[in-house]
Amino acid sequence: MSVYRIRRLLPVAAAALLAGCMADNPPAPPAPPLPSPQAMVNAIRAAGASERSVIDVSPLREPGVASLQDAAQADERTGNYRGAATMLDQALRLSPESPDLLQDRAELAVRLQDFPEAEKLAQKSWSLGPKLGPLCARNWQTVVEIRLHARDTAGAASARQQLQACHKPGINRF
Repeated sequence: MSVYRIRRLLPVAAAALLAGCMADNPPAPPAPPLPSPQAMVNAIRAAGASERSVIDVSPLREPGVASLQDAAQADERTGNYRGAATMLDQALRLSPESPDLLQDRAELAVRLQDFPEAEKLAQKSWSLGPKLGPLCARNWQTVVEIRLHARDTAGAASARQQLQACHKPGINRF
């Protein structure tokens, strides 16, 4: 066989070899779309609403903090998430270790797509909070949603285990 003929067959042989490799390894299916911040917040709040633990701690609200929380809720309902976050930041200056304020602010951070801040606030809320009941469920569902958004399935599974620990069943009375 001549050198000329080998040079002509070499690209054909390489293409055939590559085609064979590609046939064995089909492309991976596309990743599912990421949930919207609205869907993430809905899941977080649903986790708190569905938690029927025997323990449900609701802190007393200071009047100044309560009015800022109410203003933040009004801003959030109208879609003014930055304004709502500003109101909650002011409330947190008055009551910096309030677990419910921290969680509310974490949810607004999710809406604003500041996921690292949202996770940090949710974990701080959990560390200061009752570690059981609806607030605990919202804390850990926030972490679940953020980890899923980051496509961290192991982290989401770990957070789901923590979420399950938020439930304290009542005593069966027959």
